Amino acid sequence: MTEPQFLVPQDVYLKSGISIGTKFKTKYMEKFIYKTRPDGLSVLNLQQIDARLVNAANLLSHYAPDEILICGRRENAWKPVKLFSELTGVAIFPGRYPPGTLTNPKLKTYMDKKLLLVVDAWPDGNAVKDAIKVGIPIIGLCDTNNQSNNLDLIVPCNNKGKRSLGLIFYILAREYLMKHEKIKDEKEMKYSMDDFMGE
Repeated sequence: MTEPQFLVPQDVYLKSGISIGTKFKTKYMEKFIYKTRPDGLSVLNLQQIDARLVNAANLLSHYAPDEILICGRRENAWKPVKLFSELTGVAIFPGRYPPGTLTNPKLKTYMDKKLLLVVDAWPDGNAVKDAIKVGIPIIGLCDTNNQSNNLDLIVPCNNKGKRSLGLIFYILAREYLMKHEKIKDEKEMKYSMDDFMGE
C-alpha cells in the first residue's frame, strides 16, 4: 500500500491532532467520522480532511486578498489567523465579530467581501448570518459537534486545538501564496509550520 499524497505528510497531520474530534457528534458531521475511540472521542477521516483542505485552498485562490474575510472568535485561532493575514493580506477578525460588518455600510467596521472563512460556525455565528444575508460563499472549519447547514464548504477538522488550527492555516497560506505565484514552494515561506503551530 502506498501512502496517499497528502498536502503534508500523514504523520504531521496525526501529530497535530487535526483528526481528533469531540465526544459529541451531529448528523451533519457523521459522514466525515472514521471511527469512535474507546474513550468516546470521534476520529475524523484524514483523507476527507486533506481533500477538503485542497478544495478550500482552491476556492480561496479564486479570490483576491481584499475579497476574503476570515473570522475566528476562538483564541487558539488568533495567532495562526494573524500570520495567515500577514502573509496573504487577507482581512481577519480574531475575536468577536461585530454584527453588521458585512451588511451595514454605515458601520465603521463595514467590509465589502466576496468570501468568508470561519474557524467555528457556532462562536462565529454572527459572521455566518451576515454572509448569508449578502449571499457570499462560506467556508467553515467543522468539528464533530458542529452544525453545518449554512456552510458552502465544510472542512472537517479539530477546530479547537492550537496545533491543529496552526497546521490548517499554514497549509492554506502556503497553497494560497503558491497559487497566486507569490512563492514557488514552502521553502520561500516567511514563517514555518512551527511558527503557526507553536506557542
